[in-house]
Amino acid sequence: MSTSYLGDKTVHRVGFGAMQLAGPGVFGPPADPEAAKAVLRHAVEHGVDHIDTAQFYGPDVVNDLIREALHPYPEGLRLATKVGARRDDKGAWLPSGEPAALKRQVEENLRSLRVERMDLVNLRRFERELPDGAEPPLADQLGALAELREEGKIDMIGVSNVGADTVRAAIDAVGVVSVQNAYSILNRADEPVLRLCREHGLAFVPFFPLGSAFGGGGPTHLAADPRVSAVARKHGRTPTQVALAWLLARYERMLLIPGTSSLGHLDENLAADSFSLDQEDLSLLDAVEPVPLGA
Repeated sequence: MSTSYLGDKTVHRVGFGAMQLAGPGVFGPPADPEAAKAVLRHAVEHGVDHIDTAQFYGPDVVNDLIREALHPYPEGLRLATKVGARRDDKGAWLPSGEPAALKRQVEENLRSLRVERMDLVNLRRFERELPDGAEPPLADQLGALAELREEGKIDMIGVSNVGADTVRAAIDAVGVVSVQNAYSILNRADEPVLRLCREHGLAFVPFFPLGSAFGGGGPTHLAADPRVSAVARKHGRTPTQVALAWLLARYERMLLIPGTSSLGHLDENLAADSFSLDQEDLSLLDAVEPVPLGA
């Protein structure tokens, strides 16, 4: 696989998002924990060197699976987590961004993954869901993470689910290395954030890289789009692979973390970095219509 940078660290451009290893709704354990661990081992054996996780996936479940499958971790494997959220007893996603809570969540990740330092901690903001400003101040949140970085418990800091103004503020405050937002060929609403990442050399890590069944798009929409299907036929690839390859072509520091609990889908995702789209392909794909939220 091709490589790029996460901060000053060289990583393969296709990593693994571990969220889907939990049970339905990212809540509770998977039906087959051994199969989930097999997916993790297969990913690392086939070149994945950065894994995205969070203590609130499950909660607790996914980090435990990663530790049980991969600890002691191979040299060079980067583990990224997110803090700033929690789950209630019904699985709802709730903010948990007070500075003390963020520090506690980092410590929980360190314990569950059995590491002394997290390679990357993303601050998951709720500014889009809570535009009235009910969240703690960004400066206080980033300050808490910066203190842990000074203590050696965090290597790099990123931000997630944020707008361009927050990215600018985070760059100035703590020197973030990455942004993790929803973005795909079907959802380009955060194009301004991507441009800002280009300007500052930050990694851009799109979640829902195929669109989202929760918000708009997904593999079904990709397969139904005639432009995506035409490029897929031309290269002998799947629509999913074309959508991932389109992302890789958008920016040299675009890092993908497609998630799956299937070995077959994992291999399909990893192969998205094994072919290139030409300018004719990119022009055609750039004309793909976005999918409205909730479609």
